[in-house]
Amino acid sequence: MRVVITGAAGFIGSHLSETLLDRGHSVVGIDNFVTGDVNNIAHLTGRDFVLLKHDVTNYISVEGPVDLVLHWASPASPIDYLELPIPTLKVGALGTHNALGLAKAKKARFVIASTSEVYGDPLEHPQKETYWGNVNPIGPRGVYDEAKRFAEAMTTAYHRYHGVDAKIVRIFNTYGPRMRLHDGRAVPAFMSQALRGEDVTIFGSGQQTRSFCYVSDLVDGVLRLMDSKTNEPVNIGNPHEMTIEQIAREIIRLTGSKSTLVYKPLPEDDPQVRQPDITRARTLLDWEPKVGLEEGLKKTLAYFREKV
Repeated sequence: MRVVITGAAGFIGSHLSETLLDRGHSVVGIDNFVTGDVNNIAHLTGRDFVLLKHDVTNYISVEGPVDLVLHWASPASPIDYLELPIPTLKVGALGTHNALGLAKAKKARFVIASTSEVYGDPLEHPQKETYWGNVNPIGPRGVYDEAKRFAEAMTTAYHRYHGVDAKIVRIFNTYGPRMRLHDGRAVPAFMSQALRGEDVTIFGSGQQTRSFCYVSDLVDGVLRLMDSKTNEPVNIGNPHEMTIEQIAREIIRLTGSKSTLVYKPLPEDDPQVRQPDITRARTLLDWEPKVGLEEGLKKTLAYFREKV
């Protein structure tokens, strides 16, 4: 296949690009490097990979046939979308429209990276795909949450009205190599602080929960969804739930750091719980995560030790 990936230089986009190339596909990567990093894809030079520097909120033109469009372009961490609220909204709306337009024009399949953030601060636990969510549309996180909710609506409309074979993956907390040191999310923040011997910062009580999925498991789930017949949203994430304090202490243990925990006020609208119900992924995709937390954290730490 010939695959177009928007956000190809990002954390997950680069892993998708690499895995698709490993499977013998041709990849056209698109990125404007607002949050992507050219170093994430530098090792793909010389393979069947073409990089287009382009902002997908503008019309997307790709010459030749396209079999699949993976729309992964978006700021994805609170630090990024709080600093870039308008670009985050634009890439969710205009970027999704343009990526869907490309898929429609090329008669290609389409997969959009949605997020567990569409559930907001959930009142249902664990979260099933049938749950409509609890989102504050005008809160600071609303620029990301609502951009993704709109993107899901646009994707579904293109499927129903234009017949595009469009799929929605709701990604839960994912970690692994190629995350940025200053990403702001729990795993890279805790690792970079612990490796430097600094205090590890926890926002709130640390009793809020998350479920952490290693990136290779996520990519496997995305590719299974890509090849599936379903057009319903599918949660991809690891249902092993733990508190933020637990993951911080585990990272400190694995680094051998003498870091101590410090607590700061919880940001507005920060979700108290997050755990995917993956029944649909198990049933429709025969998928579930394989990489245990300690194994995944050790692989990620090996990457971060080289960067700190």
